[in-house]
Amino acid sequence: MRRHAFAGLLVLTAGLLIAPSPAHAAATPAGTAPLAGPAGTVAAAGPGGTAAAAGQVLSPTPYQGWNTYYGLGGEFTEESVKQVADALVSRGLAKAGYDIVWLDGGWQDPQPRTAAGDLQADRTRFPNGLKPLVDYIHSKGLRAGIYTDAGPYIPGKCGLGSYGYYQRDADQFAAWEFDAVKVDFLCGIAANLDPKTVYTEFARALRNNASHRPIIFNLCNPVTSPDWGDYPEEQQSTYSWTYAPAIAQSWRTYTDVGFVGEIKYKDVLRNYDANARHPEVAGPGHFNDPDYLGPELGMTDEEFRTQMTLWTVAAAPLVIASDVRKLSQTSIDILTDPEVLAINQDPAGVQAVRVGPAGTTETWVKRLANGDRAVVLLNRGESAKILTAKASSLGLSGHRFTLLNAWTNQVTESAGTISAAVPAHGAALFRVSATRGLPGVPHVTAGLPQVSQVGGDATPDGSAPVLAGGDQARVEVVVRNDGTLPVLTPKVALTTPAGWTVRPVGHAPVPLLAGGQKTTVAFVVTLPAEVSPGPATLTATTSYWVLGHGRKRQETVSAVALIWQPGVR
Repeated sequence: MRRHAFAGLLVLTAGLLIAPSPAHAAATPAGTAPLAGPAGTVAAAGPGGTAAAAGQVLSPTPYQGWNTYYGLGGEFTEESVKQVADALVSRGLAKAGYDIVWLDGGWQDPQPRTAAGDLQADRTRFPNGLKPLVDYIHSKGLRAGIYTDAGPYIPGKCGLGSYGYYQRDADQFAAWEFDAVKVDFLCGIAANLDPKTVYTEFARALRNNASHRPIIFNLCNPVTSPDWGDYPEEQQSTYSWTYAPAIAQSWRTYTDVGFVGEIKYKDVLRNYDANARHPEVAGPGHFNDPDYLGPELGMTDEEFRTQMTLWTVAAAPLVIASDVRKLSQTSIDILTDPEVLAINQDPAGVQAVRVGPAGTTETWVKRLANGDRAVVLLNRGESAKILTAKASSLGLSGHRFTLLNAWTNQVTESAGTISAAVPAHGAALFRVSATRGLPGVPHVTAGLPQVSQVGGDATPDGSAPVLAGGDQARVEVVVRNDGTLPVLTPKVALTTPAGWTVRPVGHAPVPLLAGGQKTTVAFVVTLPAEVSPGPATLTATTSYWVLGHGRKRQETVSAVALIWQPGVR
């Protein structure tokens, strides 16, 4: 069973919840009625404030924030939480919508309740209690989230439980002025409870809290067979979709995406696939939740960018799991990319679906409120690929389309094919719309350099060749024009490590590449007799002219593994 220790007690995490941030409040199109939500009909309060007019949906778009669990574990303190709140503001994350500061399991005292039956925070790590901390969070323009479990507190098996105290705890959370509650099910499964029954009761208690405070409910049952054991379908995370949309703003769709301090790419894909099973139940105010974002917890930057891409088109809550005080600027840039966030926060609240079969490479499409499509070209494999999709298969009609690359902000025009050179474990994300008027810059895809050894055994698909000093390798770069305008004199220059020699091979460069055509540019590279083992980077610089638009240039980078073993092939 996937459980994690907090101060000697076993505690499991799950999803989150919260109301819309001010930046996302105007999600209802002008001239339309507010969207009716199944789980609540009062508007979200501002930080420390009171409810606005009735009739609005809590969290009409996926909420964003940060959670203590994966990055800080269960030993976080009042001071460390304040520091993270400060970092959310100072590093631009709050401005980008990450405005929830969420306390996960571990905030409670070793004796979770007072003699009177009220919940209490750890008296050492939170000497002032939780209300002053919530006030501090609100003073930064942020919101506060808290954690409990739907089951009874069972010492030695779970760290906290609200069973038998639902209304009392809901009133307490509201009195402390929390804006969101995440409700786990570790205690619940230990007590063999029915999730639908107890979560429905907890949701009612939250709606009826004594302070009349709007509190978003994240239903967080992570119990999944076989990860947890052999449980009836009705008790598992994969069953929550059947009842959660009527009572919660979000619900976990699978087990945890990782462990404290560790989130891996393979588990990200696993959780995404499970989350994708029921896109029909997602919509404004209620969303499938595949768990948290894990920058720098075990994934490369490319892998985390892929997770961000997938969570974005899934209309998933975007909750940072890592310690934001320590994140690199690269991770911050991925988390705050405005074009990517605009797709996640699209007011239609539609979840992406796969177009075509499942496999190593896939296409996913998300319908946007204005009729555009968000398109993901996903490469699950171990080698770079040029991936393509047809606009006609994505529900778009017409003959010309504008492609906005959400990660690079490059705007191009296609005659109907969306293509991208996608690295291993990578994903391309485009916003695609029909277009008219004068032709735009054609969509040209320059492939990543593909390397194969000359005179050696064939390299298995999905792996890089092993080269040694003195070896020769063939490097190919495919250039394709999917636009309407031709591109003139397409050229590719290859940059290699010092000491390598590069020789173009094959036919002379083509003078013109019309729309719908592609060409392959090849080189033979020779390694020096003595090379150091380790990765080497090859960079292809592709350039071409477009009439009326001048010269364009793209760079694509690939790596080849080098192992120098004299006399051994």
